[in-house]
Amino acid sequence: MKKVVFVLLILMLSNILFAQEVVNKGRFSGYMFGDYFYNVGRDTSISSLSNVANGGIKDFNGFQFRRIYFTYDYNISEKFTTRLRLSHEPKTYGSDDKLVFFIKDAYIQWNDIWAGSDFIFGIQPTPTWEVSEAIWGNRFLEKTLLDLRGIATSRDFGISLKGKIDKQGIFKYWLMIGNNSGNSFESDKYKRFYAHIQYTPNKQFTATLYADLKARPNINDPASITTPRATVANNDLTYALFLGYREKDAYSFGFEGFLNSRQNGMLSKGTLKDKTGMGLTLFGSYNFKKELSIVGRYDYYDPNADSDIKADSRNLFIISLNYKPDEKVTISPNVIIETYEKASNGKNIDASITPRITFFYSFL
Repeated sequence: MKKVVFVLLILMLSNILFAQEVVNKGRFSGYMFGDYFYNVGRDTSISSLSNVANGGIKDFNGFQFRRIYFTYDYNISEKFTTRLRLSHEPKTYGSDDKLVFFIKDAYIQWNDIWAGSDFIFGIQPTPTWEVSEAIWGNRFLEKTLLDLRGIATSRDFGISLKGKIDKQGIFKYWLMIGNNSGNSFESDKYKRFYAHIQYTPNKQFTATLYADLKARPNINDPASITTPRATVANNDLTYALFLGYREKDAYSFGFEGFLNSRQNGMLSKGTLKDKTGMGLTLFGSYNFKKELSIVGRYDYYDPNADSDIKADSRNLFIISLNYKPDEKVTISPNVIIETYEKASNGKNIDASITPRITFFYSFL
């Protein structure tokens, strides 16, 4: 009998230790991507143009890393999980021009703070393009539209609540309040408020509705004759719609569009009016086989759609052939082309053309 009890105690202790090991197990992961690039086409005035996504001078070429991620995930318990992620991205250099890392993510997540909902505190992803980037699936080629054009930041320091609206998870929500300082320290009292609804009726199709309010200080009203002068709101409002469909290892396609409005952001004939920017993106991919696919994408961006002054809209084209010799390795010959609306004096602006060979690889 004593032997039986002893064996049972050993088994119970083993199960407890095993369960604790599983809960508290940490995990390192990461990925890298970079390329050899060559700027074969550029306009001579490229350095003076605004809202350029494919910049740099003509004939400039070289090898570069565009992102290096190093991530540590740790489960404190079944209720609490944490993440610390370091990142190197373009222009993050030290004083001696060496590559440096910065904190990309640093947060704690309270799982199921109530049924189906999680609470997160810290530096964390924002709801802006987390879903669309996952469906796009080719971040190593380029950022998604709202990210590329700087409409919002991919990270913010704040709190968020996300989870299921219904039991099946067909509808999901994501709410967040952040500093709107990205990965930097807070520098003012104004905050950004994010809201996101996701609809996923099946594994293939996803749709999202997104909105955010970026609070900014009021500005003087030029029409005011009082002393002191009256002020008016100058906040930023962003709305976005995403539709995506993906059949794994077969094909995918998606659409995303946004409107970005700054209240009283433009002076027209002595009167303030809202300044509205807009953009849209269309993308698709097709797998000839599991290891080989073709990818195409088109972006349109106009930072001031209501202005009488033109010459500021942009078109971006991406064409790529992705070869995967391994599940965690992709080699991609691709080309990025950006075209520009005619200058205000009627002058044509040459397109920016950059062929690249991109290497992407991940590790766990």
